[in-house]
Amino acid sequence: MGKRASKNDDSRGGSPREQLWSTTFVLVVASTLCCFMVGQGLNSSTSVYVALYGGTAAYAGVLAAVFSGAAAVVRLLSGPLIDGRGRRIVMLFGFAVLIVGTVGPLFTHDVAPFVVFRILQGAGFSAVTTASATAAADALPASRMGEGIGYYGLGQALSMSVGPALALALVSTDPPENLFVGVTAIAVVGLSMIFLCRYEKHPEMLPEEAVYRRRLEEGESEAARTGAAEAGKESEGGKRAEAAETTTSTAQSRMEGRPKRESIASRIFEKHALPGTLPMIVLSPAFGFVIFFVGLYGASLGVGNAGLFYTLSAVSMILVRLKSGAFMDRFAPIVILPVALACGLVAFAMLVACGTVLDGAPVRDAVFNLSGIVYGFCIGIALPLNQSVAVKNTPPERWGAANALFQLANDVGIGGACVIWGIVNDCFGFPVTICCAMCCIAASYFVARAVYPKE
Repeated sequence: MGKRASKNDDSRGGSPREQLWSTTFVLVVASTLCCFMVGQGLNSSTSVYVALYGGTAAYAGVLAAVFSGAAAVVRLLSGPLIDGRGRRIVMLFGFAVLIVGTVGPLFTHDVAPFVVFRILQGAGFSAVTTASATAAADALPASRMGEGIGYYGLGQALSMSVGPALALALVSTDPPENLFVGVTAIAVVGLSMIFLCRYEKHPEMLPEEAVYRRRLEEGESEAARTGAAEAGKESEGGKRAEAAETTTSTAQSRMEGRPKRESIASRIFEKHALPGTLPMIVLSPAFGFVIFFVGLYGASLGVGNAGLFYTLSAVSMILVRLKSGAFMDRFAPIVILPVALACGLVAFAMLVACGTVLDGAPVRDAVFNLSGIVYGFCIGIALPLNQSVAVKNTPPERWGAANALFQLANDVGIGGACVIWGIVNDCFGFPVTICCAMCCIAASYFVARAVYPKE
């Protein structure tokens, strides 16, 4: 009898597959889940807490904008820090700032200082999520990068389902400050996991095929060969040795993949990440409509439990990411993206139908909530796919800047959409606003068609 294929063998050819779920990758995914639970929970419940102490809806809107603005600024700054100082130090700092922002409200019932707390929360959340995305890419094998980033995104999917529900339950207790006790505890758990994530100083913690370990080992091998050549040339005389040293320095600079002198713009903006980032700038306003307005839309229609839309979308998002290994790294991105965008268009068309042609409450409610399942397929594929394109198209030593730019595109698109969709909806109503969001989905395909790499 022939030898049985191991669990990690490729089912098509029997060749061993590279390891995906290392201890480091698990820690990064779990800490990301904690961070997103805190961020999503605070975003959904802060307005309720502020209202309990006499704050207005307008002030709650200002707090939401402050959170997004702080997150966007920190993404610009954290990319160079991640590439220069390391992933772990940025994640530790981010969690520390986030915890200060969640502990602060426990010492005051005045809503005025909440601007400061929201700045700290947005800054900490942004630093952690940007650095953790880079750390996840470090721990993955290059051949399974798209699949691995899909699993990494499970933290976002789970947080969308669990975070808001938990936060709203806590803020409804007596006292409502239990909200900040709960989210602080979750942030502390995430911080403790980052303390265990020490792969940058101990690369042997990573699997042999992990990108970070292989890049480090290849760099050491190149340095050893260069050192041997330099030693051999020392016997030829001081001038030749000095010339060899200069040549070695130049070679090592090329090996590091970056110029010796970088402008501020080049340190912050990674142009190689644009093929994955530009389609997201166009697509993310549609995601922004779902985040900020689908619940309000359901309430205006009289849907009994509009929150079920988010739960179902999170479930389908998780399922598609669990199955992403079957297609994410085996087909060209421009082949996969239209499938995701088609799901998005179908989901939004179902939402339009709920407000125009469906009059019966049971049917309308069912279609409304089922659209969440179809929408989950869209975001579950499109988000990690574009992030994978941004990362794969960028040199590994610039992944921090690439992830920062990609997530900044999400912040700008989603945050800006909060204002634009509100104006459009006030003037023309929800059906027109949803059709505008559908135009963003369709336009993102043509942008991707123009900028996606050929291979």
